[in-house]
Amino acid sequence: MVKLNKIYTRSGDKGTTGLGTGARVPKDHPRVDAYGCVDETNAFVGLAVVTAQETHPNLAGLLGRIQHDLFDLGADLCTPITECESESHALRIVQSQIDALEHAIDVHNEGLEDLTSFVLPSGSRLAAELHVARTVCRRAERVVARLIELEPEATSILTMQYLNRLSDLFFVLGRVANDYGQGDVLWVPGKNRSD
Repeated sequence: MVKLNKIYTRSGDKGTTGLGTGARVPKDHPRVDAYGCVDETNAFVGLAVVTAQETHPNLAGLLGRIQHDLFDLGADLCTPITECESESHALRIVQSQIDALEHAIDVHNEGLEDLTSFVLPSGSRLAAELHVARTVCRRAERVVARLIELEPEATSILTMQYLNRLSDLFFVLGRVANDYGQGDVLWVPGKNRSD
């Protein structure tokens, strides 16, 4: 159970922070960068939730569930895997969470027409917010990929798989938020060239 009764501790004033194991690392450590990017993704999802509650309440619930998953993901990344770790030792992303994202992608992509060009991150406010969440999520994925490269035994590959599926879902939901693709703004290659 999480208990937060004091917001500032001064323990990070010298540029270090504590991992889930209690170990202290520099605040610019790749692991801290990874779960920090996940936290940033979650903040943008929160913004999309607020908009979705007004315009697409059916998406607000899904996005809210994703916010819980993103906290799970941050907890996973915050706690390096150890050799003697038991299954109950740390909160980890599991395959069923990734499967749920794939199911949501399939369900929401079903009614969308095929694309003939790339989609600009525009259209409705919710679509634009989902595209911001998508691009921040892609950055988190790149940072986690680097962490896995640096600490492969201590980092679950499922964390990167979750982020990969999540950014795909944000793309699909952005199209749903644009009137099921009817309001998509398509890229026109060379549109502003004058040669």
